[in-house]
Amino acid sequence: MLTKELVTKTIHSLPEEFEPEELKDRIILLDKIQQGLKDSEEERTFSEKEASKRLEKWLL
Repeated sequence: MLTKELVTKTIHSLPEEFEPEELKDRIILLDKIQQGLKDSEEERTFSEKEASKRLEKWLL
């Protein structure tokens, strides 16, 4: 979950003029990163080998 502080820092890091799409993209990226960190902390991740095996059927 995102915090106001993290979103505020993101807004402050943008240039004075920006497209709304850029802000939306950054917030989505932050959310994905936060979710990945949470998944890692809760050991809901796969090793590279296991991920490759799971993705093999889609990559070929």
